[in-house]
Amino acid sequence: MNETNREYDLICVGGGIMSATLSLMLKLIDPEIKIIIFERLDRVAQESTEAWNNAGTGHSAFCELNYTPQQEDGTVDISKAIDIFQQFERSKQFWSYLVSQKLIKDPQNFIHTIPHHAWVRGEKDVEFLKKRFNTMKEHFMFETMEYSEDHEKLERWFPLIMQNRDAGEKMAATRMELGTGVNFGSLTQQYFRILEGQFNVPVIRNTEVLDIDPDGPEEWTALTKDIKTGEKKYYDAEHVFIGAGGGALPLLQKVEIEEKDGYGGFPVSGQWLFCKNREIIEKHHAKVYSKAGVDAPPMSVPHLDARYINGKKELLFGPFAGFSTKFLKEGSILDLPKTIKFDNIPSMWGVFWHNLPLTTYLIEQVRMDHKDRIDDLRVFIKDAKPEDWELKVAGQRVQIIKKDEEKGGVLEFGTDVVHSKDGKITALLGASPGASTAVHIMLEVLQIAFPEKIKTSKYSEKLNKMIPFWNRDIQNYEEEFKQVQKVTSELLNLDAKH
Repeated sequence: MNETNREYDLICVGGGIMSATLSLMLKLIDPEIKIIIFERLDRVAQESTEAWNNAGTGHSAFCELNYTPQQEDGTVDISKAIDIFQQFERSKQFWSYLVSQKLIKDPQNFIHTIPHHAWVRGEKDVEFLKKRFNTMKEHFMFETMEYSEDHEKLERWFPLIMQNRDAGEKMAATRMELGTGVNFGSLTQQYFRILEGQFNVPVIRNTEVLDIDPDGPEEWTALTKDIKTGEKKYYDAEHVFIGAGGGALPLLQKVEIEEKDGYGGFPVSGQWLFCKNREIIEKHHAKVYSKAGVDAPPMSVPHLDARYINGKKELLFGPFAGFSTKFLKEGSILDLPKTIKFDNIPSMWGVFWHNLPLTTYLIEQVRMDHKDRIDDLRVFIKDAKPEDWELKVAGQRVQIIKKDEEKGGVLEFGTDVVHSKDGKITALLGASPGASTAVHIMLEVLQIAFPEKIKTSKYSEKLNKMIPFWNRDIQNYEEEFKQVQKVTSELLNLDAKH
């Protein structure tokens, strides 16, 4: 006989940063709320959240050129950069609150100051970068940005890249001292220690959620299976959040809500070259992003990154795209075929037909060998030696495919919160910019799933303390924001001069 466990307010599917952020926010606001979390692996934070499986960049739009497109009239649109900046600042505000409450003792376990650079070569790209800089510099969010075409200055910024450069090579870079590197795996593990240790939230590992069905007008029932024993149980809750990364779409497709119709997924695996030579690693303390190649997706922007992983400084270059039909690193090769349904075939076909260059790009990436990847690295490090670098497979990213009246379907590289009309079921699809903006995305989930609670003074006052700009546009409060940002940086031990 299958056992039934009732009376939860929220079931979270997935033991990554999204479920952890949502659960911790709710518990800090209302310690009495009953939450249970399910993770199919034996440990939390092992898929996209794990440090080696993501870029580890605090995405603030300082260096990511894909957030600042050039318009047909030649102007540079920075509106998305402003949005991304605000989203990451909300994450920092939440983290600094946890530090102020002594829930996180040492922020250096997960966040470090690492300057962010955008770096380009050639007349055309230098002209674009200068326009971008001039536009961004006028906005107070980016007023400390520096720009240079001077090789001597660039050598001070990133000496490893400037080694053996031709003095006449045309190039330029911007620099933001406020940039950060984040170990999202370490952060998420700390979240779970707080949830389990201080709030007694059950986190059930080695357990897969097989299905979610309505149980009357006010409840949903999750059917779970213990991966080791095969035992099945039912859990009832008023709300369900599906934050299982690549595992979210296959589960969402089983849920009886019409809003899921037409959604599909396109999996892309990430790969990094990581440096094995400590002498080289110590020469680079920066995140340096350049421009993506022709027909390459935004997530493929090449970058040379200093990282801190498990207390050690590391150096990575990439990403390189791979292809697998798996939706999770620890997934099944049947993940993609199983998600092709009658309602999303037009979307899937439309995306394939209108994205042939992307298909070509992925085929070329899959065919690359170590020599090809080192050749790409030599754009950044001219004398890179193959023996100093090793390929490491990172996480799987499932890009969103959704219905489009004109094209049948479109491929999106952002994130979507798919939800039932009443907000009782919410699911996060997509991959970028991901973990950096988890706090912002979970604020959106809170407002969809708990609209009445958000309006109460209990919730709004607590959110104001945790995330001062949770529901306000930072652009309208320059002086107040700068004060908040100063306190946040102090609490997180972020030193712009490092």
